[in-house]
Amino acid sequence: MTPPPIRVLLADDQALLRSAFRVLVDSEPDMQVVGEAADGAEAVALARSTRADVVLMDIRMPGTDGLAATRMISADPELALVRVVMLTTFEVDEYVVQALRAGASGFLGKGAEPDELLNAIRIAAGGEALLSPAATKGLIATFLAQGGSSDPEGPSAAEYSARLGALTVREREVLVLVAGGHSNDEIAERLVVSPLTVKTHVNRAMAKLGARDRAQLVVIAYESGLVRPRVE
Repeated sequence: MTPPPIRVLLADDQALLRSAFRVLVDSEPDMQVVGEAADGAEAVALARSTRADVVLMDIRMPGTDGLAATRMISADPELALVRVVMLTTFEVDEYVVQALRAGASGFLGKGAEPDELLNAIRIAAGGEALLSPAATKGLIATFLAQGGSSDPEGPSAAEYSARLGALTVREREVLVLVAGGHSNDEIAERLVVSPLTVKTHVNRAMAKLGARDRAQLVVIAYESGLVRPRVE
């Protein structure tokens, strides 16, 4: 049987950009646009009514911005399976780490190539994180090292550290490698285990730490102090 198409919700205050995204997404046989929102509040409402799989969310929108909308989506148990991909004008954006803390699965520059955007939707729908090794080691480490973009509504470093106590030695080891931007295949090769075993460890770590996905695992690893940022 052919799997159902990925249901995509577009949230951006620029109608022209939404139209361009709609044409691109609807041209793919494995995905379809199920709604368009001009602000964050509308995006949250449509996420509920359309049961979207992936929301392409602009960070900066009037009224309820993308960051607040992402928090609302990630806090709603009924939307636990919704994945948010943040769209940003700049590759380096001070809101990116806040977006990941808020529950976004990753981010993408608005200048990305069409194939990159489509691939991002598929990756997010599959439960993976849109965090390249460069982004993980560079951008995220830089902002967390500065300590200036902390989310006051999120758990404290002490709370995260306490949660780490529930992890096994191997789960902690895998978490460190995830935070280093390594894929499951790369981690499997390093630890001489199967990718399926790595995936199991990642899923268990996510459950124990209350992380929605791999992207939040990376943030937790830094927030808790398990991984120390190295800014080069």
